[in-house]
Amino acid sequence: MSTEKSSLHTRNLHRNPYDFDLLISCVPELKHYVFVNVHGTRTINFSIPEAVKLLNKALLLHFYNIKDWDIPNTNLCPPIPGRADYIHYIADLLAEQKGEIPTETSVTGLDVGVGANLVYPLIAHKSYGWKMLGTDINEDSLKNAQHILDQNPGLSSAIELAHQPDSNYIFKNIVNPKDRFTFSMCNPPFHDSKESMIKGNLRKTKNLNKGKRQKAMLNFGGQQSELWCEGGELAFITNMINESAQFSSQFLWFTCLVSKKDNLYKLTTLLKRVKAVDVKTIDMAQGQKVSRILAWTFIPQQDRKSWFV
Repeated sequence: MSTEKSSLHTRNLHRNPYDFDLLISCVPELKHYVFVNVHGTRTINFSIPEAVKLLNKALLLHFYNIKDWDIPNTNLCPPIPGRADYIHYIADLLAEQKGEIPTETSVTGLDVGVGANLVYPLIAHKSYGWKMLGTDINEDSLKNAQHILDQNPGLSSAIELAHQPDSNYIFKNIVNPKDRFTFSMCNPPFHDSKESMIKGNLRKTKNLNKGKRQKAMLNFGGQQSELWCEGGELAFITNMINESAQFSSQFLWFTCLVSKKDNLYKLTTLLKRVKAVDVKTIDMAQGQKVSRILAWTFIPQQDRKSWFV
């Protein structure tokens, strides 16, 4: 008997085992990928990209009423439970300032690298009513994200998209002088090269297939800008921190996922150097994968509650 996924956030809608009968009723094609494993549990093979995509499509339709969600096979297909966790932990972070979780449209979030899948803005708005701006350097990804919005017209007033024309910048070209964001969020490129990405994915594919060697597949897909950049995660977040200091008065909280724990010391040291007044590390876990959210602010404690007025 499957048990609750207790490592996920307590408000995560995906803590319980997947009800595949329910999910198949939402997306009938999913039934072709569901099987009973050696433990007697119904599941899918998470190393098959199409299976993961159909599961996501069903989860988004059933739990968040997102219709006609789809992405090209070349784009990142993220695990929905882990993405939802990031949103819920941001809600907790904001609740520390307001005294309760803010669930109104006065909260505006910036998703750096929204991708073709649009998952963070979708879950953020559907869970808490927040407004979201999603940015990306890949115009094709933004076109697909816009297509998802077009299929769900009720979202057009809450979620907007913007193209970042220069990969050297994160906030510049996007944030205007009068803009105010309650938070930013980002799932940065993890690898420092295509080669290291392929090696890492081969390890993941072997784990998903119980040690059997086979050709590496991007079970969660991904374009170059989504998966690797020069210098990898550390270089990307270092750039983000340095640039955040230039927009210090326009964000209540900056946040970013950090996959490699060894990077935290260098990043927190840099945050002291740029004079962030508060830095938090929030641990997250999904199954065997452990990650953490790095959050920082330049806004003094006494001024933070006014962001929700």
